[in-house]
Amino acid sequence: MIVGVSGLLKAVGEDWVQLTVGGVTLQAFVPVSEIMTLGPEGSQVHLFTHLRIRDEHPILYGFTSQAALELFQVTQGVSGVGPRLGLALLSGLGATGLQQAIALGDSAKLSGVSGVGRRTAERIILELKGKMDSVEVADADSVSGSASGDGELIEVLTSMGYTNAEIRRALASLDRSPDLTIEDYLRQALQQIGGW
Repeated sequence: MIVGVSGLLKAVGEDWVQLTVGGVTLQAFVPVSEIMTLGPEGSQVHLFTHLRIRDEHPILYGFTSQAALELFQVTQGVSGVGPRLGLALLSGLGATGLQQAIALGDSAKLSGVSGVGRRTAERIILELKGKMDSVEVADADSVSGSASGDGELIEVLTSMGYTNAEIRRALASLDRSPDLTIEDYLRQALQQIGGW
C-alpha cells in the first residue's frame, strides 16, 4: 500500500498532478481546491495517498493533509459514492466545508457539488453524520494551506475566468500576513496575474 508520496511537482492538470519520486513519475488525482495550494512546478510536494485498484489498474488519489485523506476514505463507505465523487466533494467544499455540511445536515450545500443529487446528499448525511467525530478535519484546510479565505479567493478568480495555473501561481506569491482580508488577497492576486 502507498500511504504517502514526496517528490518534485512535474506537471499539473485540471484534477491531477504528476510527482517525480526517485526517478519515477507518478500521477495522482487531487481535489482542485488543494491543487491550487501546491506551489509552482518544480517545487517539493508531499501528498497523503489512497491507492485504489480498478480493473487491474492502480489509481492514486492524493491529499495535502492526513485529515483530508481520512475524510475522503470515510466518504468511500457511503453507498453510491466512489472515489471520483469523494474527490468532487472535497474539491467543491474543502475538508472543513464538507465536514460542516455533513454535521449540520446541509443537503443543499452537498447537492450544490457537481454529481451530487438531493438523494445522494441525504444518503451521505444519513450514513456519515455520526462518523464525523472520528475525523478531525477542523484545521485540515489551514494545514494544507487552503484556508477558507483561499477557497473564496479561488472561487472569485475562477468566476472571473482565470485558469487554474494562473490562480495557483497567484496564490503561491501572496503575502500571507495575518491581518490581511480576502479583499487584500484578491487585490494582490489580481496584481500578480496582471503582471505576467
